[in-house]
Amino acid sequence: MFSEIYSCSILGVNGLMVQVEVDISNGLPTYSLVGLPDASVRESKERVFSAIKNNGFKYPMKRITINLAPANIKKEGSWYDLPIAIGILTASEEISPSSDLKEYVFIGELSLNGSLRPVRGILPMMIEARDRGYKYAVIPYENAGEASLVSGIIIYPARHISAVADHIAGEEYLPSYSSDISSLFNEKSVIDMDFSEVKGQENVKRAMEVAAAGYHNIIMIGPPGAGKTMLARRFPSILPAMTNDEALETTKIYSISGLLKDKPLITERPFRSPHHTISRISLIGGGHMPKPGEVSLAHLGVLFLDEMPEFQKSTLEVLRQPMEDQCVNISRVNATLTYPASFLLVSSINPCPCGYFGDDSHNCQCSSGQIKNYLNRISGPLLDRIDIHIEVKRTKYDDLENDGSGEDSASIKRRVNSARTIQLERYKNQKFSFNSQLSSGQIKKYCPMDREAQMLLKDAFENLQLSARAYHKIIKLSRTIADLDSCEIITEKHIGEGIQYRSLDRKYWE
Repeated sequence: MFSEIYSCSILGVNGLMVQVEVDISNGLPTYSLVGLPDASVRESKERVFSAIKNNGFKYPMKRITINLAPANIKKEGSWYDLPIAIGILTASEEISPSSDLKEYVFIGELSLNGSLRPVRGILPMMIEARDRGYKYAVIPYENAGEASLVSGIIIYPARHISAVADHIAGEEYLPSYSSDISSLFNEKSVIDMDFSEVKGQENVKRAMEVAAAGYHNIIMIGPPGAGKTMLARRFPSILPAMTNDEALETTKIYSISGLLKDKPLITERPFRSPHHTISRISLIGGGHMPKPGEVSLAHLGVLFLDEMPEFQKSTLEVLRQPMEDQCVNISRVNATLTYPASFLLVSSINPCPCGYFGDDSHNCQCSSGQIKNYLNRISGPLLDRIDIHIEVKRTKYDDLENDGSGEDSASIKRRVNSARTIQLERYKNQKFSFNSQLSSGQIKKYCPMDREAQMLLKDAFENLQLSARAYHKIIKLSRTIADLDSCEIITEKHIGEGIQYRSLDRKYWE
C-alpha cells in the first residue's frame, strides 16, 4: 500500500515543495523515515502515532517506510507531522479520499491529541505552492491570516486532524479562509515618535530627509546627549510607504524567523537596533540551523547601530558585503542560502572615547592617539559605503525653551514620497529604485548638471582631496536633493548641499 502526499519546506526565504511518500508493507512493525530528516522531523514518529491512536484511527502495525523527497536536501521543522499522518492514514486505507490529493498541500505540527499547532514560514510555503500549480492548502488555523495573503490558492485552516480526515473523506468539508490585503494597509498604525518633538537640529533633520528620499546610508557624529538616538528612532516615520510587493517580501523574512505577531502582514518598514555585543552570526545570519540575521530582518527598512565603534570591528566588517550586494549568501554542505538584505544603515558615533572632542561646553580628555584609535575601529572601506556624514551639535537652551514645535514627520514624508515617485518613474525599466543604487556609468545618464554645478564639484574635488568614491557619492546625493526640489537638472545649490554631507571625512578621519 502506497500513498503520496505533498507538503512544503523552507530553503532560504523561499518555499520548497516536498513529496511525502508512504509505503506500508507486510513484515515486522518498523518505522523508517528517510530523506535527510533532522531531529525534529524524526521525532514526528511519536507525535503522529499518538495523534492517530487518540482519534479512533487504527495505526498499521506493519513495516512503514516514509521518504521525504527530494532526498538530497536536509529537512528541518515540525510541519511534516500532518502530511506524514495523512500519508499513513490513506496508505492504510483508514481514509478513502473523495478527491485527488495531488492538488493539495498539507502543512502542520501535531500535538499528541491530534490538534494542529501553528508553524513558521507559512507565507513563503504558500507562495511556492501557488507558483507550482497547487489549488488547495490545509494548514493550522492560527496560520490562516498569514497564508491567506497569497492569492491564487484556496486555504483550508483546520484545528484538528479529525477535521482534516473528514474533509479528505468528503464527510464534512473545512470552510475556506480569505482576507483582504488592502484592509491591512489601510489600518492606521499609532506613531508615537515624531520629528515635531525634536527641538532644533534642523540640519540633521534635513540630512535625514535626503537619506530617506534617496535611500542613502547616514552616520551621525556628536557628543553624548546631543540627540543622535532620538533622531534615529524617529527616522522610520519619514520613510516612504511600503508597496504590496515590499510588504510581502519583508513578511516572508519575519515569517520564517517566527517573529510575526498579531498582524499577519508587515506594512511598516522595519527598524532594527541590535546591541553592540551582537555576534557576527546574529548580525549577518547563519548558524547550525541557518536563520536570517539582523541585516535581513532590516530588509527594506532601517538598521540602526548606536555607538558604532563599540561594536567588534570584525562584526562591523561583515556588513560590507550585504551593503554592496544587498543580500547575504550563506554556504552549507547541502545548499547555499541567500537572504535579502537591502537595508538603510543609520549609525551614530561619538567623536572620541570621552565623547567631547570639539564640544564647546566640555573639555575633551582624550589624546590624539586615543581619538585616532577609537575612530579607526570603523574601517575606511566601511565608511566609504556610508553616503552622508552629519555632525550633531548639542541643542541650545533657546531651542529647548521655544514653545513652537518643529516640522512634523507627515510633512517631511510627503516630500520624501514625492521624491521617491520621481525616482520610481525615472528607473521604472531598471533593476533598482533609488539614487543611492546608481553605478558610476549610470550617473552620467541620470545625473545631468549645469556648468556652475560642474565647476563647484571640480573645485571641491581638488581642494578637499576627495576620493573617486566620495565624488560619486556627492553626485548621487545631489541627485536626491534635486529630486526633493523637483528639478531634473542638478544645480550649483544641490552640489553645494551634497558636499556638506561629505565634509566630515577630512575633519575626523584624515
